[in-house]
Amino acid sequence: MTTPSRVGTEALAASGAKPGGRLGVLRLPRPGRRRSSATAGQNAGGWLFVSPALAILLLFLVIPICLAVYVSFTDWSGLTSPFGPTVHGVGLSNYASLVTQPGLNQQLFGTSVRDNFYYVVFVVPLQTALALWLAIVVNNRFLKGRGLFRLAFYFPSVTSSVAITTVFIFLFQGTGAVNRFLSFFGVKGPNWLYDSRGIFNTLFYNLGMHNPPAWSNHMFLGISVWQWLAGPSFGMCVLIILATWTTSGTFMLLFLAAMQGIPADVEEASEIDGATSWQRFRRVTLPMLRPVVVLVLTLGLIGTWQVFDQVTLVGPHNPTTYTPAYLSYYLSFQNSQFGQGAAIAFLLFVLIVILTLLQRRFVKEDLTR
Repeated sequence: MTTPSRVGTEALAASGAKPGGRLGVLRLPRPGRRRSSATAGQNAGGWLFVSPALAILLLFLVIPICLAVYVSFTDWSGLTSPFGPTVHGVGLSNYASLVTQPGLNQQLFGTSVRDNFYYVVFVVPLQTALALWLAIVVNNRFLKGRGLFRLAFYFPSVTSSVAITTVFIFLFQGTGAVNRFLSFFGVKGPNWLYDSRGIFNTLFYNLGMHNPPAWSNHMFLGISVWQWLAGPSFGMCVLIILATWTTSGTFMLLFLAAMQGIPADVEEASEIDGATSWQRFRRVTLPMLRPVVVLVLTLGLIGTWQVFDQVTLVGPHNPTTYTPAYLSYYLSFQNSQFGQGAAIAFLLFVLIVILTLLQRRFVKEDLTR
């Protein structure tokens, strides 16, 4: 039988203290070492599981982006290897020819930025407002056939972009259905897809302003201020209508999901307090939809600056509907100026980032009022 004194002696011996001396601290094993080894094993296992996804991202995203950055500083024509002896570095010449050096490429770039700017200015507010209105309509619990209306409003978003654009091309041709409809009212419609006049300049001309003022002759990005103020061309107006109709259904679902997440007792309490429908929407519903509004505006801004497929289908080399994304493709694959095309892509990237940050800050401040 083990006596208490013997147990105490064994404990002292294990702790390293001498009998009869000062009591030492028990030297217990440190759990941190086992924990660190276990954590290291978990980290290794985690990296092992995500390594296939990281390899795919590295191969198809990071490496192509780095290669595009390299190409933007060269005169690569796309006919040989970008690292071949015939490819020479040109520094910032590709960017300078688009921004600071007068020439055809600068004029094309300025025209594409102007056209795309008006496309963004019209499409983003219109599609956001239309999507919000459609969500309010289909969220009404007294509406019969809500499922049918949701499907009908969302159907253009899942339809082939090529098919819808082709239909719009036939509708807005010079002898298309739109101009035939306008002819019943004695209005002669323009050649929508190929009329290079801006709608604002056309309005100014009809009001008697046939000659632009002297101050509007100053140049910016290869085109005059008067051309910047021309507004979207008639062909770009067709694309604005097309984009607004096809994208509103997708954003409608985002608004609808957010509305269905609003507690019913909040709106009932505001109704009991005597708030009208507009006051409930302005003071209750819209503030609670703030994150979705910011998301929709951000996605809309990014998507409208990257429009490409509709522009390509409306008409190749059509100067009335140029966008930076299409111009990057045109200079790269049609003119074998891959350095210029890559430079446009990165200028567009910087522009989108700046405008997105400004928009998010402005929208947040505006919604908090």
